[in-house]
Amino acid sequence: MSLSWQTILAIGAGGFLGAIARAYSVHLSNKYIPLDIPLGILIVNVIGSFIIGILFAYFANIAVSDTLKAFLTTGFLGALTTYSTFAIESYLLFGTSIYLAITNIVLNVFGTIIAAGSGYKIVQFFFK
Repeated sequence: MSLSWQTILAIGAGGFLGAIARAYSVHLSNKYIPLDIPLGILIVNVIGSFIIGILFAYFANIAVSDTLKAFLTTGFLGALTTYSTFAIESYLLFGTSIYLAITNIVLNVFGTIIAAGSGYKIVQFFFK
């Protein structure tokens, strides 16, 4: 992928939309499903990982422009998923509960890997 001005603009536009989607999703999930772990971040990380699995499998089978790929993956999903937020929230949870911190870490790490692999496998199934 080259970093042309179109690609940079696509990443920026995708990042803008992904950040808004993350803020809205986290706000709604934390408002309507209040838990002791940061559920909103877990939700966007798992859903974003599932979507990136779908997209990578799709891109392996269908020709898509580098600009669109950059918009969707680096831009939108890069801003939607929040591993830096996950990291600091996990660290802060250690200050209140080791159990909650470890639960949060395990759910995020394994949930996102399983979601990405599931998305990838689902699309692969349809292209066979």
